[in-house]
Amino acid sequence: MAEYPWQQALWQQFAGRPQHAHAYLLHGPKGIGKRALAERLMAMLLCQRPSAQGACGECKACMLLAAGTHPDNFVLEPEEADKGIKVDQVRELVSFVVQTAQLGGRKVVLIEPVEAMNINAANALLKSLEEPSGNTVLLLVSHQPSRLLPTVKSRCVQQACPLPSREQSLQWLSEALPELGAEERDELLTLAAGSPLAAVQMHTQGVREQRALVVDGVKKLLKQQASPMQLADAWNTVPLQLLFDWFCDWSNLMLRYQLTQDENGLGLADMRKVVQYLAQKTPQPKVLEVQDWILAQRQKVLAKANLNRVLLLEALLVSWAALPGNA
Repeated sequence: MAEYPWQQALWQQFAGRPQHAHAYLLHGPKGIGKRALAERLMAMLLCQRPSAQGACGECKACMLLAAGTHPDNFVLEPEEADKGIKVDQVRELVSFVVQTAQLGGRKVVLIEPVEAMNINAANALLKSLEEPSGNTVLLLVSHQPSRLLPTVKSRCVQQACPLPSREQSLQWLSEALPELGAEERDELLTLAAGSPLAAVQMHTQGVREQRALVVDGVKKLLKQQASPMQLADAWNTVPLQLLFDWFCDWSNLMLRYQLTQDENGLGLADMRKVVQYLAQKTPQPKVLEVQDWILAQRQKVLAKANLNRVLLLEALLVSWAALPGNA
């Protein structure tokens, strides 16, 4: 079971508790090891001979958990990646919670990510959160706690999970991705907003190559060497969330430069000159207007709204192409 050095102090807090709450909400940015922490805690809570290090790994409960056949353990997650958790899945969980523990110890539920539940699914969970029957502990993992119902949050002990320092992350990445150079690892960590596990996932998914494609396209767009329609088509393999994260970041950097004139605050090297050029050539109200629109669309992307990808990207690129030259 994965253990991360930046979680040691938090783990000791959990392991040292004489009694456990009936529900924990573990929250923090994606890619910092929250799921691994929840799984380690779940194993300790189910173990028949736990210690400060966690589960023993040898008792009957640990063996059953390792085999994926522990009767008092329930994991609730989307049936398909990037889809929602359905109300029927929550009803199945609710019927599990009211049963008696078959091994005579605790029942432990792990839900990840909690924000994947729609309103109906979240409401179906509330009763179990408020009064879980028997000795049940619910572990909720959230990457975006701001999207959760207040009624869900108020029924849990909320625990922010630590983001590792940049030094800790780079040290960990040097062991996780030894084939990359220090500069490449540093760039990946920046793209992952400081989350080392997200950086590894981005490397696996070829995100640096995708970004190079997008940056090249933006430069061609501004030089009128490519149209919004051509680029929307050329970027069909790049995830929408990544695209909106990057454009959101670039608009932030433009505003920051307009306010500070600080050339050291222009972000990653691949777009520094473009960001500076756009910041110098675009009136601030126009940057703010485009940024507002990008943020609104990004929220729809995060909420898994049913969007017309090509039209959305064309609208984004048309607004971006119109930025300079209106000062």
